Amino acid sequence: MAHQARLNTVVESLTKSPRYVEFPSKNGQVQPLSSNFGKNVFTRTEMAKMLPKPVYKTFVEISKGKKTMDKATADAIAHAVKVWAIERGATHFTHWFQPLNDGTAEKHDSFLSLKSTFVDGSEVVTAIDTFSGSQLLQSEPDASSFPSGGMRTTFEARGYTVWDSKSPMFISDGPHGTSILYIPSVFISYNGEALDEKSVLLRSCEALEKVALDILNVITPVEAEARSKLVYVTLGTEQEYFLIDRALYTLRPDLKITGRTLIGGLPPRHQQLEDHYFGKIPTRVLSAISECELELAKLGVPIKTRHNEVAPAQFEVAPIFEDVLSAVDHNLLTMDVFHRVAHRHKLKVLFHEKPFKGVNGSGKHCNWSLSTDTGDNLLDPSNTPEKNLRFLIFLVAVLKAVLDHGDLLRAGVASASNDHRLGAQEAPPGIISVFLGSQLTEVLNAIEENRPINYELAGNDLKNVRVKGTVLDLKVTSLPPIARDLTDRNRTSPFAFTGNKFEFRAVGSKQSPSFPVTLLNSAVAKALNEILDDLKQQKGDKPVASEEDQMAVIRKYIKITKNIRFEGDNYSQEWVEEAARRGLPNIVKSPEAFARLLRKENADMLKDMGVFSDAELHSRYHILTEKYAKEVTIEAQTIITMVIQQVLPAAYQYRHDLAEAASFMKNIGVEASPEIDLLNELTPIVATLQKDITALKYLLVELNEVEDVVKLADACCHQVLAKMDAIRELTDKLERNVADKLWPFPKYTELFLNI
Repeated sequence: MAHQARLNTVVESLTKSPRYVEFPSKNGQVQPLSSNFGKNVFTRTEMAKMLPKPVYKTFVEISKGKKTMDKATADAIAHAVKVWAIERGATHFTHWFQPLNDGTAEKHDSFLSLKSTFVDGSEVVTAIDTFSGSQLLQSEPDASSFPSGGMRTTFEARGYTVWDSKSPMFISDGPHGTSILYIPSVFISYNGEALDEKSVLLRSCEALEKVALDILNVITPVEAEARSKLVYVTLGTEQEYFLIDRALYTLRPDLKITGRTLIGGLPPRHQQLEDHYFGKIPTRVLSAISECELELAKLGVPIKTRHNEVAPAQFEVAPIFEDVLSAVDHNLLTMDVFHRVAHRHKLKVLFHEKPFKGVNGSGKHCNWSLSTDTGDNLLDPSNTPEKNLRFLIFLVAVLKAVLDHGDLLRAGVASASNDHRLGAQEAPPGIISVFLGSQLTEVLNAIEENRPINYELAGNDLKNVRVKGTVLDLKVTSLPPIARDLTDRNRTSPFAFTGNKFEFRAVGSKQSPSFPVTLLNSAVAKALNEILDDLKQQKGDKPVASEEDQMAVIRKYIKITKNIRFEGDNYSQEWVEEAARRGLPNIVKSPEAFARLLRKENADMLKDMGVFSDAELHSRYHILTEKYAKEVTIEAQTIITMVIQQVLPAAYQYRHDLAEAASFMKNIGVEASPEIDLLNELTPIVATLQKDITALKYLLVELNEVEDVVKLADACCHQVLAKMDAIRELTDKLERNVADKLWPFPKYTELFLNI
């Protein structure tokens, strides 16, 4: 029965046609994505059109933190957005927030209200649509049903969602042609503690942006024409994912329950020919991605690139970089839209970091930088990085942040799912280091040693360097010379400088970027505060720090941060040994990483920067640890069910078939050694598998009595996963040897190739 369902589904998947989506057109001409960009967003432009000028001006001041929201302004904005949304089919509104579970949450409230009047002594009820300023500003979901890490008990249910006025409201599709107004919000407890990811992200941005501006004021003359008044964090998230046939997905309980395959071996051909990366995107997949791009363009999400990734059935989309708050919101929207649109195309999107063993997993590369209101990127090396003191100050600040709090950044990307990817010769290891490239390395070394730059050591001519680097002559007359980047790419580095930004590559594909970016912002803010103190001390009574003052501070931090820089192969054993000599932590598993949140230096820094209170930080530690244990336990229970109910019965049936065939051969006088040999090979595998499954069941029963979540997570990490790996090795042997007609689950070949 299971095999027949699998066979029917495989055949059906091969006959599915791409879904046709009609792109917006004018006079028969398809319109570019820009014509629909932001169509469903209540942008500043829309606000300016619909609000009285004084109200709009007040709102702009509020969004800059210069004023607080008053009732009249809130009511005016609420009325305007209600009119705008209802004109676009909205029937409900929701406060959209990011609880501590890597996802988003929403509760829909209708605009519908009832108004009672009395006519001739009788009540007359009239239905109207209303939306007040108080409804815009906050809502009151049940806080006890979300992760709180012990900050809230079940009977302390009150929590508040509060509108984040820095993020624009938008509408998204509802049922039956309607739409829903989404109000980006933060989520706090009755006592004001952050119960979400966005509150602390906002705090970290404020801490970083303030000290960054202070630095600029110390090094920039007051009379300077381009003196900045605002610094903000920018982010671009490269989102990797797998797409597989939805019908085949439904036949894999492990994928449905855990997001990854718990059993299953590689087919003869997977990614070893290196022919999938940047290959032609399958028609059905391209159709789905194209529809996603259209939907996301309406939501103001600027998707820029799409391509095949390394593993079969693996792909990537990446947006244009934006301010960090928009970038995080847009990444979460991207994942949501991909889920919904893939369903329309009878596909399933997998954001798990390692859904398939043996091929590359998925990450979410976070490209991070700092920009100003004058259009400057503070991490732009410019034509002459060795003379760009502003760039060098912010560069060494990031190096200092990673040196002091690299283990904190590792904690920010830790999860049960990302553990399967990190350090697996395909993704950054558990050692956090920084790659700068040969040119910048030589610049820093020359400054440290107070000597001229050795251009031969730099590898390229630094005399005419720009962001896009030197000119590369291809020696073919029909091909133009191209701009070569300032730095080469080191794909093994977890934290690499890539031209004019840092690329944090260890972030997991399914996690929200909020938490790792919050920790990075906080660490850089702390480093900049230290540098600011040194600059002030160095400049003394002078209005601004001189070039000599700045260079003295830069040289100090180049020396301090030398150990965090590494230009080699991060996958190598030599680096593991070298990192140990440098005193850099090698954190392999998540439970150990989570504990680094509470390391005194990390906890003090987060508290000093005003990002986390002690209670909030301990709650994050508890939530992450508990979630890890729960995820591993769910996986263990799933593999037990799959093996007992489907794998072992298939093996029993095949053994029976072999025994019957051997008996038949013997009865007719034919040599039955092939059947007997295979039967003898299978028997110990089946026996060991049955024993290991029983042992895992008993272990879970024992762990069910463990109340200490830290001990439970440690046991899950070192005992449960080890037993699951042993079970998987046995089931994969059975998959290779049991007759295909008896195997109950779609195999990797079918999952990879039938799209």
